Amino acid sequence: MNAFMVIRNAIFASAAFAAVFALLLACQSKTASGETPVQPSEPQARATPKNTEPLTIAAVGDIMLGSPFPNESRMPPNDGADLLKGVTPVLSAADIAFGNLEAPMTDSGVSAKCRPGSTRCFAFRMPTRYNTYLKEAGFDVMSLANNHAGDFGDKGRADTRAALDAVGIKHAGSDRTQFSTAYLDVKGKRVAFIGFAHNSVVPNVNDLAAARSYVIEADKQADIVVVSFHGGAEGSGAQNVPNRTELYFGEARGNLPLFSRTVIDAGADLVLGHGPHVLRGMEIYKDRLIAYSLGNFCTYGWFQLAGETALTVILEAKLDHEGRFIGGKLHSGKQEGRGIPVLDPSGEAVRKVRALSEADFGPNAPKIDDNGDVSVKK
Repeated sequence: MNAFMVIRNAIFASAAFAAVFALLLACQSKTASGETPVQPSEPQARATPKNTEPLTIAAVGDIMLGSPFPNESRMPPNDGADLLKGVTPVLSAADIAFGNLEAPMTDSGVSAKCRPGSTRCFAFRMPTRYNTYLKEAGFDVMSLANNHAGDFGDKGRADTRAALDAVGIKHAGSDRTQFSTAYLDVKGKRVAFIGFAHNSVVPNVNDLAAARSYVIEADKQADIVVVSFHGGAEGSGAQNVPNRTELYFGEARGNLPLFSRTVIDAGADLVLGHGPHVLRGMEIYKDRLIAYSLGNFCTYGWFQLAGETALTVILEAKLDHEGRFIGGKLHSGKQEGRGIPVLDPSGEAVRKVRALSEADFGPNAPKIDDNGDVSVKK
């Protein structure tokens, strides 16, 4: 080998070594800065929120503040301005207040559900001006995933979203695409709300694979994920939670224990149920709270409100920065007259939820004392 070849080989070896060394330095730098990409199939742990203080969410069930359709006979006095005043102090004190809006907010139209001349058609529409009452009461986010949100078609859904947007109330579950999930930024945390029901327009409580996907996607973008569902059979005979798919007038309305545990397994931190028009029990699963039905809350003018259907609660759930349930309170209430919610010092609704929780979930039920304080059993 001549001298020229020796020098050339030395140069090539030196260049190769430098390239390899530079590559090693680059990889080390990326690893140190956290920029190394993670394979999509690997689970990603949530980042710790900037604020690790607990978050309090106040939640209620079905809200329908009166309907002028088909006539004005089911409208509240003083144009509804006083309907929510008795419960405003509790709702407005929470970091986030949630409810199920059991009617579209739209000012015109005839429902396709109703035959001409019918006076017993269960189709509701609230005046859009009632959006201010919801805001003044303290509501921050509403589920629009239920079997009455479409009573006045796509226009009714669009009008509802616009009415809530106008007063800064978020909404979830208006459809299966862009309006399935709402995001709120509260106390340094990003909180997602996903709305499910038992119809094909919105995320469906019967489709567990899709439910899992919705939660996984929301969990990538939020610190806390809240799932609400409108499901289950209805009425005083539907107070207990069965471990099977519930049918009502032949319609599948969800295997709600399976649904709730599935979404928690996927990353949900709180599950809020509504739909049966009565209260149901609560369960703790993997340190997360499931409330299977919060009952009617303010359903003015249309229903026979007596006994179990008149009872209501405001659930305050306190979650730590990782979404674990660390305590809460049930505020006992009832609907007076044709549907005005008031707090009830007798505590009847608290006792009802406690009894149903123990009966249906036994050792997995939360501890609920006479004052409505809710905690995890030791």
